[in-house]
Amino acid sequence: MKANLRIVPDYEVVICPPAESFRWYTHDYPHHLAKWHYHPEYELHLTCRGSGVMMVGDHMGDFEAGCLVLTGPNVPHNWVSNIAPGEVLRGRDMLIQFTQGWADRLTDLCPELGRLRALYQDAAYGVEFTGATARAGQALLAEIGEARGAERVILFLRLMDRLAHDPSERRRLSRLAPNAAPADLPPEFDAAMRFILERYADDIDLASVAEHCGLAPQAFSRLFKRQTGHTFARYLVLARVYAACTLLTQSHLPITDICFEVGFNTIANFNRQFFKICGRTPSDYRRGAQKVATEARRDPFNEGRGGEAVPPPGASVICLPRVSGGKV
Repeated sequence: MKANLRIVPDYEVVICPPAESFRWYTHDYPHHLAKWHYHPEYELHLTCRGSGVMMVGDHMGDFEAGCLVLTGPNVPHNWVSNIAPGEVLRGRDMLIQFTQGWADRLTDLCPELGRLRALYQDAAYGVEFTGATARAGQALLAEIGEARGAERVILFLRLMDRLAHDPSERRRLSRLAPNAAPADLPPEFDAAMRFILERYADDIDLASVAEHCGLAPQAFSRLFKRQTGHTFARYLVLARVYAACTLLTQSHLPITDICFEVGFNTIANFNRQFFKICGRTPSDYRRGAQKVATEARRDPFNEGRGGEAVPPPGASVICLPRVSGGKV
C-alpha cells in the first residue's frame, strides 16, 4: 500500500499589539511556541542561548547561539536545543514578526527601501545571516526590545536595511518555498508537471511524459529546462528524494522500503542521490527531522480544534509530493 503523507506543521496565530506595527518577543525553551510551525508573517529569529538542530522548510542543520534567520510567510520552522531533561534555557529566543502587507507597503512607499525586495524574496526559502551582517542584526534586534514609539520603526528600518546590505552574507536554507498563487504556465508544461507529480515513483522517462503532454521529446526537453532550470532526469531525482524526506519524517518504514517506494531501483543509488541533495544520509536525516518535527507541544489556539493543526483558508504549506505509484 502506498503512503499518503505530508509534513504538516502547526499553524500559529501571531497577535500583534494594536499600537505596534510589528511584534518583538522573547521566550524560554522549552516553550509552547517552540515547535514545528508556520504562520503568514515574516519572522526574524535570533537564538540567544544553546545549540541544537534547526529545520527551516526542508532544510535541516545545526545551530548555535547567535544564529540569525529570516523566514518568509508560511515557511515552517523549528529550533530544537540539546538540553538535559528538566533543563530550561531562559530567554533562548528573540524575534520579530511582521506582516507581508506592511512590509510591501513600506517598500512601495519608499524607493530607498527597494533592495529589501530581494531580501524578502530570499526569505521565501528561509535565509541565515553570517559575518558582520549577523552581528549587526543581533545588536539592532536587541535595541528594538528597549525602544518605544517611532524609535521602534526607525530601528526596524535600520535592521532590515542592514540585513539587505550584503547578499554575500546570507544563504538560502530551504530548497522549496511555500506554494504561492498558481502562475500562468504553458498548458503542455502544466500537464507534464501534474503527470510527473502523480507518477514519479513509476517507471517513467522523458519520452513517456512528452507523449502525455503532446510534445516531441526534444521540444519537451527544451520547455522543461526553460521552465524549471533542471533537466527532466534531475527533476525526477529531486522529486523522489523529496518524497523520501517525507516518508523518513512521517513514517516508520524501513529505509530500504522507502528507497523502492519512491522509485529508486537500488539502495546504493538512493543513498548516493540522497546524500548529494540533502548533505546527510537517510538515517541521519530521519533521526534529526523526527526530533525536530515531534517537538510540537499543546498549542492553545488549536485546543478548540481537537489539537489538530488546521491551516486557515488560503494558507500555504510546504508539502512534498505525494507518493502514488509503483517502483522501478
